[in-house]
Amino acid sequence: MKPTFSIYRNLPRYNSSAASALTIGNFDGVHLGHQAILHRLNQEALQRNLTPSVMTFSPHPRAFFAERAQRPELYPAQINTLRDKLQKLAEHGTQQIILQRFNHAFATLSPKDFIEDLLIKGLQVKWLLIGQDFKFGHKRQGDVELLKEAGAKHGFVVERIEDVVDAVGQRISSSDVRTALAQANLAAAQAHLGYPYCISGHVIHGQKLGRTIGYPTLNLLVPPRCAARTGIYIVKLHGLADQPMAGIASLGVRPTVEDAGRLLLEVHLLDRDVNAYGKLIKVEFLQFVRNEEKFPDLQTMMAAIDTDARSAREYFASHGL
Repeated sequence: MKPTFSIYRNLPRYNSSAASALTIGNFDGVHLGHQAILHRLNQEALQRNLTPSVMTFSPHPRAFFAERAQRPELYPAQINTLRDKLQKLAEHGTQQIILQRFNHAFATLSPKDFIEDLLIKGLQVKWLLIGQDFKFGHKRQGDVELLKEAGAKHGFVVERIEDVVDAVGQRISSSDVRTALAQANLAAAQAHLGYPYCISGHVIHGQKLGRTIGYPTLNLLVPPRCAARTGIYIVKLHGLADQPMAGIASLGVRPTVEDAGRLLLEVHLLDRDVNAYGKLIKVEFLQFVRNEEKFPDLQTMMAAIDTDARSAREYFASHGL
């Protein structure tokens, strides 16, 4: 059964005055560190009869400030699509997600207004979980001490959570997941995430070149700054049948057939041809095969795709689905 949750893009909530247990963060990846935070949130929410809630941001605050400074090199790579992030938050017990637009108005909100308008009037927060170095409000002027003072005045409890570490004592972070994905190290990414790296989305129409060369594909748009390394991957596809389907996928900009292509995930199903336009699918990344290349002609590209498909068949013959 799919988890049910509410998304709010504006506060106060239009349909609820229920008291909340809240945590705040970007949650890109919803990795094992994030999952520990959500577990703690759910524990307290259950004990105090509160609604477990997450405030997260769109775009990422670092992306907002990079854009404003015209410094694209500071723009963070994105691990999850927004859909995948919200779905993961819900799977880990979040019942309310506040999708806060990070814009100039929000960036210049005073700490006092942040507490009174968002936490108290907006969400009726009674319990708040924050990280060790949490700062908020205009120029990051708000800190833990200010929150504790406000909590004493308005009747909410503030708890700080320690950093969550891996088996060797290293802090689990979204940065580490991004590094692993940039290196196509799917095992390291999964070790931090606690689940296989996946991208989901609705199948869109492509150029249909794949059909003419015997390799029809299901195409998904991905974030323009997707954290995963471009290239060819062996994948499993979920969502079109009771069982997953075997595939080979290209994540990239199609340099052989387009000069300035948008970033696409193109999935070819092995020995299957399905019409899935408009359907929601999830692509699970299993193994990196090679980098994306620009070939001199279609013949050379087709030969490389034949080799990729053989690699995928050998993988599934050995590992199964």
